[in-house]
Amino acid sequence: MSESDLLARHRAVMPNWLSLFYDRPIEIARGSGRRVTDAEGNTYLDFFAGILTNAIGYDVAEISDAIRAQVDTGVLHTSTLYLIRKQVELAEQIARLSGIPDAKVFFTNSGTEANETALMIATQYRRSNQILALRNSYHGRAFGTIAITGNRGWSASSLSPVKVSYVHGGYRYRDAFGSLSDADYIKACVADLRDVLQTATSGDVAALIAEPIQGVGGFNVPPDGLFGAFKEVLDSYGILLISDEVQTGWGRTGEHFWGIQAHGVTPDAMTFAKGLGNGLAIGGVVARGEIMDSITANSISTFGGNPVATAGAKATVDYLLDHDLQGNAAKLGTLLLAGLRDLAERHDIVGDVRGKGLMIGLELVASGGTDPSPSHAAAVMEETKARGLLVGKGGLHGNVIRLAPPMTLTDEEAREALDILGASIAAVQKGTK
Repeated sequence: MSESDLLARHRAVMPNWLSLFYDRPIEIARGSGRRVTDAEGNTYLDFFAGILTNAIGYDVAEISDAIRAQVDTGVLHTSTLYLIRKQVELAEQIARLSGIPDAKVFFTNSGTEANETALMIATQYRRSNQILALRNSYHGRAFGTIAITGNRGWSASSLSPVKVSYVHGGYRYRDAFGSLSDADYIKACVADLRDVLQTATSGDVAALIAEPIQGVGGFNVPPDGLFGAFKEVLDSYGILLISDEVQTGWGRTGEHFWGIQAHGVTPDAMTFAKGLGNGLAIGGVVARGEIMDSITANSISTFGGNPVATAGAKATVDYLLDHDLQGNAAKLGTLLLAGLRDLAERHDIVGDVRGKGLMIGLELVASGGTDPSPSHAAAVMEETKARGLLVGKGGLHGNVIRLAPPMTLTDEEAREALDILGASIAAVQKGTK
């Protein structure tokens, strides 16, 4: 069956709002290392990794073997009503890596569900339904997480189970305070936080939830120390800080294992998912024990932290630690950022290059200006695909190319991607003349 036939069947039975990349969407049929092959035999260097999920890459023996070993027991599922050895081992490891005192871990199936759980425990612990979130944020597609998503393009409903107030600090490139120095930017955002608390809330807010680097919002990077400064204000009110590490966790930013560590602060809770399972469905929350234990009603997770997912996730964490993939992300991220900034100097349709480690955004703009250009971003995606490179897209205006390859990326592959991106951006730039 051709990909065009599969596309027709997809459109007949899938909802219209389930978007697909490319004018001619592809089916990824096979993968090895950092490369994938579509159903028509075309091979690509993958620089989006299933939305940062295939963190180690494809066909990794250590992870596949761990999954097969669990499958071979015949036990694919038990639920949390029974002890699950790999779940306990993984929870112990994550609690230790989190740096959160007296940490406890609850596993879910996705980042959306992890953030829903974080909202539930924070509002229960604080006995408040008020939440602070950042403008241009994205935290998931369920009822509560859509409510705290500060990006209209991803907010399917205005209805909300929580009362949300938004603060500055997410999208610096187009922020009202964006022209300020790092120190002054932090001061302005802290002043805004204080003002929002005094004018838009009743004071007894449950939590502030923030992505250390905004993912869907376009890989936006605030100045280091911003959330540390926020935490000082939050602590004076007793408000919890939740770090959404669904995209920034597991060493992807290079300089730290968790994105929030760039801000010199330990959050009260962190959510995680995506790269943890290297493609398996798993997410979760790690939080201070007293916060996690504030739920008094009965609760279980039928599928969260199941034997297969936790076996694969444990092997994934062990692999990335044993092979210092955080260090690899730092090294190759530096190489990529330098090369991309050089490209930006030569092509004025690249308005901004930002990111940390292997989490990099290119904001595409109208030639000679700063107006967002989603058409340029779409064109760059088509050009890179034609040259054998898959990239992602995001941002408030849909004009940001997102680069997040598997953390096992090699130096040679990074340079190959730079060459393809350079040729693709040049082609789109030429087409604007």
